[in-house]
Amino acid sequence: MTMPNQPDPRIQQPNPQHPTQPAGWQQSGGFAPNLQPAPQEPKKRKKWPWIVGAFVALFVIVSVSGNDEEPTGDSAPGVAAPAADAPAAQAPETEAPDVEETTASMNMPVRDGKFEFVVTDIEAGVTTLGDNPFLAKDAQGQFVIVTMTVSNISDAPKGLSPSDQKLMDEQGRTFSPDSSAALNLDSDVPIWDEINPGNTVTMPVVFDMPADAVPTAIELHDSMFSGGVTVSLQ
Repeated sequence: MTMPNQPDPRIQQPNPQHPTQPAGWQQSGGFAPNLQPAPQEPKKRKKWPWIVGAFVALFVIVSVSGNDEEPTGDSAPGVAAPAADAPAAQAPETEAPDVEETTASMNMPVRDGKFEFVVTDIEAGVTTLGDNPFLAKDAQGQFVIVTMTVSNISDAPKGLSPSDQKLMDEQGRTFSPDSSAALNLDSDVPIWDEINPGNTVTMPVVFDMPADAVPTAIELHDSMFSGGVTVSLQ
């Protein structure tokens, strides 16, 4: 509580030398030092942008200096060149596989499907077959007769036909049988027959070839859909 006629200390009193200025004002320096605002601290500069910039500049310099080096003919970029005295790599030695002979010869048993064949004879240069005027036939070129035995090696009856066989000549041409000419021959299977298991039949097969053709092999089949087996005739 203030006394009467005493100035209230909470109210700023005028300067007696300068009534228009508040108390504490100095001519030379304005307000007294205790009335001046506290100076602000200077802002600190951030250092991380400079650090990042330095790393980027260093990366660019290294990249440019690396690209200036021209690769030589002995090595490609990223691939180490072999040493001059390094021995050449040697491929492992492998033995050639044994090649199985797939072509048989006459009088040798061969199998296809459910039949075993043995070619026993070949006759070429025949110009006509048969004495019966209704069955006799003349060759367009020459008849070639290949005789064979056929055994059923399965456990069930199996049909056999001469027309499923093929003859080849030295030019690689393929010939089919002449079934009508084969009727003039003594055959167990003139056109078609069913062979029981374990039975063996004799089957001559007739082919009409050019007169100058040379038969070299016959391809034997147990049916028209089988893979066949080749027998050399030379």
